[in-house]
Amino acid sequence: MKSTVIRADRSWRDLGLAEIWEYRELLYFLTWRDVKVKYKQTHLGVAWAVLQPTLSMVVFSVVFGRVAGLPSHGIPYPLFTYAALLPWQLFANALTQSSNSLVNNQSLLTKVYFPRVLIPAATVLGGVVDFVVALSLLIAMMLYYGVYPTPRVLLLPLFAALALSAALSIGIWLSALNVRYRDVRYTVPFLTQFWLFASPVAYSSAVVPERFRTLYALNPMAAVVDGFRWALLGTDPLPLGPLLVGALVTATALVGGLVFFRQTETTFADVV
Repeated sequence: MKSTVIRADRSWRDLGLAEIWEYRELLYFLTWRDVKVKYKQTHLGVAWAVLQPTLSMVVFSVVFGRVAGLPSHGIPYPLFTYAALLPWQLFANALTQSSNSLVNNQSLLTKVYFPRVLIPAATVLGGVVDFVVALSLLIAMMLYYGVYPTPRVLLLPLFAALALSAALSIGIWLSALNVRYRDVRYTVPFLTQFWLFASPVAYSSAVVPERFRTLYALNPMAAVVDGFRWALLGTDPLPLGPLLVGALVTATALVGGLVFFRQTETTFADVV
């Protein structure tokens, strides 16, 4: 009987991109599986994708819009906030789901070989369905408030891709760590809550003091949120500098995460 031995390549130079491309159809099926499982046996189904940001919008509008009186560049505060919550929910849900993805699929890890990074990648891509559903409500709100899209909206996929990339770059780090250290799952909710208030979701980035702008630009979600408002609501100017910095930070974290993931995935089946 002929046997095949599969050995992991531990070279830090090989990110396994060719292998990931070879298994691209599996990525599609894993993504579709996650979407179906997420709403299985739920009464509201994909309505949860709209309910979550809507409730957050109401709270932020009351607390930060009416009570605190934060500026919104002349845009109705509910619309100003919801346009920021849209990419934030995409990022936060993708980060949370991807960080727990390997542990939640432990039976799959121990039975068959495939590039393990496809599991957190599939959970990140699965959030696109929620994003599209929530975007439909934002379009309705824009029409209600008399704010109409401009050609800038064509750049919206660019900012959405950066949000997904940021979630994946951190998610693959956390998912690999979560296999060995289960404390990670308790850290993620605190991390996302802190990250929410470190991003201009409930407020405008214009209120950030000038001396902190460079440090603030290291947060890729700051550029994503400002980019969404610029593309959808016409706020000026386009955060080009912070966008380039955020993209560089995301790319660095993603490459580093892939290297770390490749070096640790050989032990996943043993310790998961």
